[in-house]
Amino acid sequence: MDFRPIFLVLGLLVAALGLVMFIPAIADLVADHEDWRIFTASGFATLLIGALTMLANRGGPTTLTVRQAFLLTTLAWVALAAFGALPFVFSHLGLSYAEAYFEAMSGLTTTGATVIVGLDEAPPGILLWRALLHGVGGIGIVVMAVAVLPFLRVGGMQLFRMESSDKSEKLMPKAAQMALAIILVYFGLAILCTLALWLAGMNAFDAVCHALATVSTGGFSTKDASVGYFDSDVIDWILVVFMLSGGLPLTYYVRVLGEGWGAARKESQPRTFLSVVAVIVVVLSLWAWQVADYPLDYAFHHVAFSVASIITTTGFVTVDYSEWGDAMMLAMLLVTCIGGCTGSTSGGIKIFRWQILLRYIRAQLSLMFQPNRVITLRYDQTAYTPEVTLSVITFIAVYFVSMGGLSMLVALTGVDFLSALSGTAAAMANVGPGLGKVVGPAGTYQPVPEATKWLLSVAMLIGRLEIFTILVLFTRNFWRR
Repeated sequence: MDFRPIFLVLGLLVAALGLVMFIPAIADLVADHEDWRIFTASGFATLLIGALTMLANRGGPTTLTVRQAFLLTTLAWVALAAFGALPFVFSHLGLSYAEAYFEAMSGLTTTGATVIVGLDEAPPGILLWRALLHGVGGIGIVVMAVAVLPFLRVGGMQLFRMESSDKSEKLMPKAAQMALAIILVYFGLAILCTLALWLAGMNAFDAVCHALATVSTGGFSTKDASVGYFDSDVIDWILVVFMLSGGLPLTYYVRVLGEGWGAARKESQPRTFLSVVAVIVVVLSLWAWQVADYPLDYAFHHVAFSVASIITTTGFVTVDYSEWGDAMMLAMLLVTCIGGCTGSTSGGIKIFRWQILLRYIRAQLSLMFQPNRVITLRYDQTAYTPEVTLSVITFIAVYFVSMGGLSMLVALTGVDFLSALSGTAAAMANVGPGLGKVVGPAGTYQPVPEATKWLLSVAMLIGRLEIFTILVLFTRNFWRR
């Protein structure tokens, strides 16, 4: 394998991350906090290493093969987290490298799990850096989902390939135009969310940080109590709207802006996603009202916020829903695995895979009574091959097997069963908070052993890169000529 194009792109990404580090350096300098030196030094070091890597690998091929794309996708997230951890290590927080890497990986994968305690007194540079990691990671996730995974045929993603014999099916004539459109939509949503939060009473800094964390469905807050600190119904509902917006495909917005609502209505995934959210919110709100004996308005408010936060894998919290009983904890654990839409910044299994699985189950039930019937499976008026169904079923099976294996390894590090299972599920789904007193909505991952932090960092990466992108690297055939 020719590694030059891989490291050329890798150097470019690392250098770009180094430039982003100067933004929190400026924030700390304005606030007269000494950590501006840490961000400046880390930025120069990261920029230099990235630039040297680019120079050392220029002159080679500029196109990537499928094998190179697999390797680059994994190495990019590992390397960016490794360099993104530097400010956390050398800042006044005094985090170990395992903790810093966990925090950086959580930011880039938009997981939102944190090991930092005392966010209310943290310097602005650290808080802004966490939000910027979400912003950078969110863009990378969508570009990967739209431009890379469909061509790698990962978990049924070939359904979303943009090249087609029917040119009218392409949202944009060129990949570069689509990438630009996605970035514009992404930052457009972030700006709207910032303005809405600022008008609702947040200061400008908190509004920017929370907007980046919301649109990227990341969940890093500037407060230990997360969104509950602000105690504002208006802020909560603004975040619900933008969390759900972040859970929709960014290509959906591009289609709406370019072709109007008529063309956009053909996409079933957004409709299914919003319908699932509505049903879950109504059922759990009625349960909290009738069984848990909470006032209906209180139950609806906090259930809607919690469900929107978990299903979009954002991870913001307003209340500790784990105190609402075992039924609520089980419901939230199940919601964790659903996930948002493909082409969004959300994690989890994704709505479209559940749609494919249910279509297959319905077809099999029909064949039980009409065995000679020929059934053509369709997704958004497009027929797809059995290969797509097999890819989806295999992905879901491997997803839960991986979750079980990683949960067992986490439990072996000394973590209790509930924390091990829910923490691993939350990490793989890129949600953030798990269940229980240790890693639950009211806790952090700071108390867990360092071995657990490394395992959960791997779980975040596996979940974000759709499992097979990493597993294929450990096969013998991948490295054969």
